[in-house]
Amino acid sequence: MDKARKIRLAKRYTSRTVVYLGATLLAIFFIFPLVWMIVTSTKTEMQYANDLGSFATFLPNFSDLSTFFGNYVSVLTQYDIWKYGLNSLAYAAAVVVGNILINALAGYVMAKFTFPGKGFISFIIMFLLIVPVETTIIPLYSIVHNLGISGTVLAVILPALVSVFNIFLFQQFFTNIPKEYIEAAQLDGASQLKIFLIVMIPLSAPIVATVATFAFIGVWNDYIWPTMVLPSPQPGEWPLYPIQAALTTIQSIDGVTTGEVMASLVVTSIPIFLVYVFAQKHIVEGIGAGGLKL
Repeated sequence: MDKARKIRLAKRYTSRTVVYLGATLLAIFFIFPLVWMIVTSTKTEMQYANDLGSFATFLPNFSDLSTFFGNYVSVLTQYDIWKYGLNSLAYAAAVVVGNILINALAGYVMAKFTFPGKGFISFIIMFLLIVPVETTIIPLYSIVHNLGISGTVLAVILPALVSVFNIFLFQQFFTNIPKEYIEAAQLDGASQLKIFLIVMIPLSAPIVATVATFAFIGVWNDYIWPTMVLPSPQPGEWPLYPIQAALTTIQSIDGVTTGEVMASLVVTSIPIFLVYVFAQKHIVEGIGAGGLKL
């Protein structure tokens, strides 16, 4: 091996080492708050105060295992966070199904049909992609109020059923599907609706998985809109608020401990973590299949 090649290999290995070391340090830096949250959720207020300011802050306290999961028991039983979690799951299930069907159908029509005003609608979709969601909250609230559904679960579900980004995603994917698939189904006597359900939807599995993931995460993390359109929880009644609103409710309770707050944060983060772990591959495939670049 000549000297020049050795130098090139040395530079390459040095560069990779620096990159890997930097990425590792950056990952550790970002994971520290998560570790602190999980560790603190297993401690009593006294244990948390004693460990604060030392490296023990990032280490679990195994000295008293009887209180290790005490904060989780308190959050799930005393503060009824499981009720808010069930609400979020119900809202997410309805929104995910509706998002897939409605946005996929709209994307299919935009991709495979020709009709008057199609170009203008495409322009509106592209324009709405850059409009911040925050600018639509007040007009949307006025519409929901005028429809008479404010204060009901429909006010949370209906506005979330349509997403211009998801429509655009489906449209891009369906545009790239060869027309021979549709023609073959038409020769078999299939209607347009049947073609959509038994041909287009199965072919768009990566996009469906991506849309379902984004819809679930959006509903699970939603806080501002549900608190605007849903009534405040009343004693003795089943709350309609989603789980993110429960976090604010718990933090405002007198006497709540830091460990209980952290335990509630862990509980609300677990579903998002699991969704990302199992759907990460599908998200990448779906974005790529939709003709977009990450």
